[in-house]
Amino acid sequence: MSEAFKLGASLYVPAIRRDLVDIANGVKYPRLRSVIFCTEDALAQRELPLALTNLSRCLPRFSDTAILRFIRARNPEVLGHLLRMDGIERVDGFVVPKLTQYNMDSYFSPLLDTGFKVMATLETREALDHAEMVALRDRLLTPEHRDRVLALRIGGNDLLRLLGIRRPRDRTLYATPIGSAIANLVLWFKPYGFNLTAPVFEYLDQEGLLREEIQQDLAYGLFGKTAIHPDQIPIIESFYGVKPEELDMAAALLNPESRPVFRSHHAMCEVATHLPWARDMLTRAEIYGIAS
Repeated sequence: MSEAFKLGASLYVPAIRRDLVDIANGVKYPRLRSVIFCTEDALAQRELPLALTNLSRCLPRFSDTAILRFIRARNPEVLGHLLRMDGIERVDGFVVPKLTQYNMDSYFSPLLDTGFKVMATLETREALDHAEMVALRDRLLTPEHRDRVLALRIGGNDLLRLLGIRRPRDRTLYATPIGSAIANLVLWFKPYGFNLTAPVFEYLDQEGLLREEIQQDLAYGLFGKTAIHPDQIPIIESFYGVKPEELDMAAALLNPESRPVFRSHHAMCEVATHLPWARDMLTRAEIYGIAS
């Protein structure tokens, strides 16, 4: 889980961009924590050859950096092509689109003998089906796959498309039917140790609503959010710092001398139930600091 906390706001970048190397090396956006170079929905089919050529030229020029770098493979065939590229070891892993139990082997089998991480995207009609997600979860929990899965990404817009609707401009995603779907995915996966990241916020002129949605993301147990513009990154990550009172409570909960139940900052703290939260707060504080 702590490794997934480092993702922060993951910037989606079409793989045809000419400044791919500057983005990957932290020159273009110095505050970037993670980036996903997309060969799927961000591109038209006719642009795919250009994207793959661009990646093959840029990968050997990726330098050592703390930025987590991923490529979103359009399909298993594209993943195989990427794995054969010089310099592919300079990325941390791959984002798998539209993962189900039926296409899982096509994506995961080529990665078995590699150190690449996977972020699988839940964005098909199967993501709305309890039995389908339990079957997928059980396969992801097998020893050969569990440590490879860094996070599960929720594809909000694709799920909305299945319902024939678009996110309204005046409300968060949680005020649509997808809010219930997100709650279900959290219940089906998070108790088993999977981190889930929050969907994209597509309106660039609704900063107040974005802030409201990030707070709801966190309330639902989601950490990390897709960013479609660099201006969204500091807004998203400003909510990932830990408030001073949260840090105080976390430290007290982790203190072996603390009573099983005690009061702190006008809140009940119970070691038996709040310990995982306390560990997460300390990890977030190490990465994102103390919130103002």
